[in-house]
Amino acid sequence: MIDFQTDSVEMPDIDEKLVCRWLNAVAASYEKIVGNLCYRFCSDDVILETNRQFLQHDYYTDVITFDYSLGRKVGGDVLISLDTVASNAEGLGVAYGRELLRVIVHGLLHLCGEKDKAPGEREKMEAAENRALDLYDELKSAL
Repeated sequence: MIDFQTDSVEMPDIDEKLVCRWLNAVAASYEKIVGNLCYRFCSDDVILETNRQFLQHDYYTDVITFDYSLGRKVGGDVLISLDTVASNAEGLGVAYGRELLRVIVHGLLHLCGEKDKAPGEREKMEAAENRALDLYDELKSAL
């Protein structure tokens, strides 16, 4: 089950049914199934406090993923700062909606085993994000 919640922000304009279908397809491409997965959209203030409290990091970020996966069943809490998504989209010159989708799938990709901290991992993560975004486009065009 995939759930979308907000904390101190307005719910972003996403097609929840399509996004759920997409996330399930991405997980399946890793031979995983989606269990309990909660996306919580928040402000920079909330994500900074979460980063400090749980990860001892004193900086803003776009996404924090808490992994509760068991075996093939992926699940967890994915906290997304809509403020940072907006500023990243502007800085990268991409549409806000597209950057939001990238961050949404980024959280799931971590649950599927993708990493992005060690040398070479970031490039692999970006390639996985791009493949997932292509899949989203395919699913959307098939509607």
